[in-house]
Amino acid sequence: MKSVQVEASEVSKGSSSSQSLSRGLSVIDFILRTLASFGTLASAIAMGTTRQTLPFVTRFVRFKAVYKDLPTLTFFVIANSVVCGYLVISLPLSFFHVVKCKVTKSRIILIIFDTVMMALLTAGASSAAAIVNLAHNGNTNANWFAICRQFNSFCQRISGSLIGSFVAVVVFILLIIISAVVISRR
Repeated sequence: MKSVQVEASEVSKGSSSSQSLSRGLSVIDFILRTLASFGTLASAIAMGTTRQTLPFVTRFVRFKAVYKDLPTLTFFVIANSVVCGYLVISLPLSFFHVVKCKVTKSRIILIIFDTVMMALLTAGASSAAAIVNLAHNGNTNANWFAICRQFNSFCQRISGSLIGSFVAVVVFILLIIISAVVISRR
């Protein structure tokens, strides 16, 4: 009889430690989702409001640089906005995982959507990074000149907006790993 009681108490201790680990990982998941939503929102706003105008010889002729002039930067803004919207929508579900630790199906759904959103965000950030590199360095083989010598403020803002997006990609990787760990512990 004593051995049955000892085994039952050992199982309940193991179950409570597993549940507290799942709850802790769920809290980290919620915090990371909040951080990624702010990063993607800041990136979309920084890129979407970027513009610079340079005067030419006369005041009637001006050169301007706007993110809308390059389709890859427009894709970057749209991708970051979609991912930010997804992260805001997934926050209540993430909070639900803090309250109910034993839920598995919704975590699997989150892993699938997190992977899709990570791919979208990576595509947008990578394409924008290629254009930012071209803006900074140019391409002498194609006879494309670096525009960042003239449009310094524009280039600083588009370069800065990439930081939040790539941080969000790393956060998505961590979110997928955390969800997989929580599911595998069941």
